[in-house]
Amino acid sequence: QVQLVESGGGLVQPGGSLRLSCAASGRIFSINAMGWYRQGPGKQRELVAAITVGDSTNYADSVKGRFTISRDNAKNTVYLQMNSLKPEDTAVYYCKVRQVEPANGPEIYDYWGQGTQVTVSS
Repeated sequence: QVQLVESGGGLVQPGGSLRLSCAASGRIFSINAMGWYRQGPGKQRELVAAITVGDSTNYADSVKGRFTISRDNAKNTVYLQMNSLKPEDTAVYYCKVRQVEPANGPEIYDYWGQGTQVTVSS
C-alpha cells in the first residue's frame, strides 16, 4: 500500500504563485509516473500535468506555460509549481502516483492523494 500526503494548497490572489507537494510513502517499488489532477466546482476531474520516471512531461493546454511539474525520485515526491494563477484555477488538486508492483504481476497500481484546495481570489 502506498500513502500520498499532499501539501501547499491555500488561498492566493490572481497573478500569485503556489507550490504543491505530494510525498509518497509505504510500499514503494518502482514509481514510473506521477501526476496532478484537479476538479473545480461543477466540473469533471481533469489532468493538469504528468511526469514520467524519464522526466517526460505533458500539460493541459490551460496551464501550459504557467505550471511546472517536477519530481524528486530520492524523496518520492512530486511538485507542481503554479505561477500566474487565475480564478479559473480554483479547484481541489489531487496527486496521483503510478507504480509497478511485483506480486502476481508485475502489475500497475494507481494511488491517489486526499486532495488539497487551491482558491484563487482577490
